[in-house]
Amino acid sequence: MERFKNGWNAFLDKDSIEYRYVDVGGGYNYRPDRPRRIRGSERSIVNSIYNRIALDVAATNIIHARINQNGQYVDSIKSSFNECLTTSANIDQTGRAFIQDIVQSMCDEGVVAIVPVETTANPKFTDSFDISSLRTGKIVEWFPRHVKVKLYNERNGNREEITLPKSMVAIIENPLYQIMNEPNSTLQRLIRKLSLLDSIDEQTSSGKLDMIIQLPYVVKSQARRQQAEQRRKDIEVQLTSSKYGIAYIDGTEKVTQLNRSLENNLLQQIQYLTDQVFFQLGITNEVLNGTANEQTMLNYYNRTIEPFLAAIAGEFKRKFISKTGRTQGQSVIYYRDPFKLVPVNQIAEIADKFTRNEIASTNEIRAVIGWKPADDPRADELRNKNLNQSPELPEPVNVGEEYEKNEDYEDY
Repeated sequence: MERFKNGWNAFLDKDSIEYRYVDVGGGYNYRPDRPRRIRGSERSIVNSIYNRIALDVAATNIIHARINQNGQYVDSIKSSFNECLTTSANIDQTGRAFIQDIVQSMCDEGVVAIVPVETTANPKFTDSFDISSLRTGKIVEWFPRHVKVKLYNERNGNREEITLPKSMVAIIENPLYQIMNEPNSTLQRLIRKLSLLDSIDEQTSSGKLDMIIQLPYVVKSQARRQQAEQRRKDIEVQLTSSKYGIAYIDGTEKVTQLNRSLENNLLQQIQYLTDQVFFQLGITNEVLNGTANEQTMLNYYNRTIEPFLAAIAGEFKRKFISKTGRTQGQSVIYYRDPFKLVPVNQIAEIADKFTRNEIASTNEIRAVIGWKPADDPRADELRNKNLNQSPELPEPVNVGEEYEKNEDYEDY
């Protein structure tokens, strides 16, 4: 009876049925809040580079945490802002998808604005507020102390332009701006070369025959030119009206085909620019195809991923945490799981070293592997399990007091 009274079915819900006839906002055939790439980068290797960097940055944990006076991590703060970073940034994006959206917009546009859409207090009048919803926006106009941001409005499904103070908007610039977004940077030159190669391929595969017909007479007078034009039209009609595209010519006429690929150094230039982009970004082919070793991945994370994380966390800390909160130890930190790149055959050796040197407990190692914690209380102890634990020692004995209690003491 409880299930019958409290059960719910989406097709029998009254509100769900009424939504078919009630205006619930604008409808789209594609997701309207999804960022759109600048034209020319979505069909090339550049988009795969953007996506690889964004995925690796989003795989790193960014949290609202409390730190001590030495800047060391103490614990996570249970706040709505931390929920945005880890669980749900808005109604459309999870925390990880939100970070990925930030990085992709940074790579494509050069700078991105992070706007707190819903807060517990008005950010224009106070610094003490908690954030319930975050969105990425495109800056369309700059002012001395304000920015105009093109932002997706989840209430009506439209992108609207709003002007907000810089003090309440996190403005994050691409740390690799000089390489990726400058007008004459290496990556932009590569995008132009790839667009040029695409246009040449489209012309080659357009279906044109690109041929020259040599007629058996000199085409100089107006009458001869009209005759040649009529001959060209006759051949076109033969080719289009024929089932298999077959035409005939006179025995004295010759056909010269011109749709051969022209020899140029465009492919060599693209290969050179691609190598330069990889070198300057710290990316290799092994990183993209997943065969890089530990040293290569460490270099990639330190040279490419860490600058993005530092830019995001630093701007969040500066704009979304008040000076009083920073004084109290609040901060935005990021950390990467060091065991993600460790092969399975090395986990046992690393676990033994961590527990033997009292760096991590047994349950902490089990959590890294993905196993549930052990019920043994000793699994949470930070001690070396390889050493035999001595039994409890009796309380220390004061030799002087015991000597005084000896009945032979007075005789002595």
